[in-house]
Amino acid sequence: MPAYAIGRLQIRDCAWMEKYGATVPSIIAKHGGRYLVRGGKMEMLEGDTALPSSIVVIEFPTMAAARAYYHDPDYAPFIELRKAGADLDFVLVEGL
Repeated sequence: MPAYAIGRLQIRDCAWMEKYGATVPSIIAKHGGRYLVRGGKMEMLEGDTALPSSIVVIEFPTMAAARAYYHDPDYAPFIELRKAGADLDFVLVEGL
């Protein structure tokens, strides 16, 4: 059953993005993941919460694969890199 990693980013400083973007997609792919959404135009249809700077949706084959990506030692330094320039709400949800 597929699983989706959904990230809502509020970017404070873009300095981390080039290095992150050059390496993290290969770590995601290593775990069978692929980006479905990576930024792009947004439109609020309901709610009072302000739109984030960016939304990311990554599809993985399973919840286990999504967890393995997030906990991969190769990804750990990129978490710290991102934290230096962005706040992130990041959830995993099981698909249908």
